[in-house]
Amino acid sequence: MRLVVAFALVTAITAATTGALTFREARIGVLQQSQDTVIQLLRTQVGRLAEELAFPPGEDELRRFATDVARADPSGTWRVLATYDDLSATSATGDPFEELTPTLREAVHSSMATVFQRVDSGDHTSLVVGMSVLFTSIDGGAYPSGVRVFLTVPQTTERAYVDALVSAVERATVPALALAVLLALLAARGVLRPVRALRRATRSIAEGRLDTRLAVNGSDELAALSHTFNETAAALEESVAELRGMEARARRFAADVSHELRTPLAAMSAVTDVLDEDAAGLDPDTATAVRLISEETVKLARLVDDLMEISRFDAGAATLHLDEIDLAESLRRTLSARAWTELVDCELPPPGALRGRVDPRRLDVVVANLVGNALRHGARPVRLRLYEGGERLAVIEVLDSGSGIPDTVLPHVFERFYKSDAARTRTEGSGLGLAITAENVRMHGGTVHAANRPEGGAVFTVRLPLPGDELTPESGS
Repeated sequence: MRLVVAFALVTAITAATTGALTFREARIGVLQQSQDTVIQLLRTQVGRLAEELAFPPGEDELRRFATDVARADPSGTWRVLATYDDLSATSATGDPFEELTPTLREAVHSSMATVFQRVDSGDHTSLVVGMSVLFTSIDGGAYPSGVRVFLTVPQTTERAYVDALVSAVERATVPALALAVLLALLAARGVLRPVRALRRATRSIAEGRLDTRLAVNGSDELAALSHTFNETAAALEESVAELRGMEARARRFAADVSHELRTPLAAMSAVTDVLDEDAAGLDPDTATAVRLISEETVKLARLVDDLMEISRFDAGAATLHLDEIDLAESLRRTLSARAWTELVDCELPPPGALRGRVDPRRLDVVVANLVGNALRHGARPVRLRLYEGGERLAVIEVLDSGSGIPDTVLPHVFERFYKSDAARTRTEGSGLGLAITAENVRMHGGTVHAANRPEGGAVFTVRLPLPGDELTPESGS
């Protein structure tokens, strides 16, 4: 918009300036031609009549001289004043000759040159010319005779020409200005159209449509810019495609490895279960080794299960099996199934008071991960709260009484394998539990948030939409 206004403004100023300069030059030309004609005719007439003028002249001679000079104009518009010392006479009896200014009179007195002045007296303009009558000496020189002639010529015709010229300039300037502005707008459009196309293409690239390209027309700078944009977009598309391929191959590799490990791990778990049962009858060293192998096998099996779940999210194979259930009862079953009922303080609504449309298995995973995380990494008492929040949301809170989560860790607690960060100590978790929790909550169209409580300890808050709100189940990233 600013470019269009600038184009139009520059063009309008250019057109107006051109019209003003044209008018000025034309006006000067008209007045100069008239002025030169009058001065030349006056000089000729004065030079011819000066030879017949008696010297020193009396008032009658001056009046006759002025009258004869005025007759040089066929239209009879000349008014002439002739002076000599204190004597003066005009071509018209009683003419006050008001147009003659002291400045012009003084200029004629002090110079032998012909001087003139344009006098504007309200409704009409006059040209006043003054000159001295010169005598020629024997050696060819000239000296003033003391007789001075002043001429007044009305410039009615010239003023009419100028007025007509003003009207013509005005009539010509308006359409010229409109045409110039139109051409400026067309020129601005020619510049803005590629710029707008570039803006749309850039936005399209930012929105993920990497196959966006610009049409290259011509060979100017804008065409070069479009060509450069296309090259950049092609390089970006190629790089992103390569990265996506690498990412897909990495996900596929993790999924394949997890799948291949699952069967031997199932066999190993069965073996370690048997060994665990017989560990009491083994010698102490062997029993310790057997229990260690059993624990690590369980951890490895859990890690493989988590990797399989993450692979399903990444592959888009994770789906929701929604069912309308009593949320409080579902949370109680989760605690009971893991023998956490006595370890966790519950603040749950009565049966049937708060129902939600969720996937029971995924809700169980969410609650189990959060409560298990609080029991392992926080401190008792651990509390589980369920209540209905504003805007038709079911709010699940898991609070512990530990030392809380460092501020530098809070933004990353839901990232995958963040546990492997060197700043954290080794624990029995796989580092994927909270990431799986976040994915499950997101599939339900909810949110999960981690924070520290002012009184100490951490709090994880899950917000799930209740029936009546539009659910946005997703099938994983």
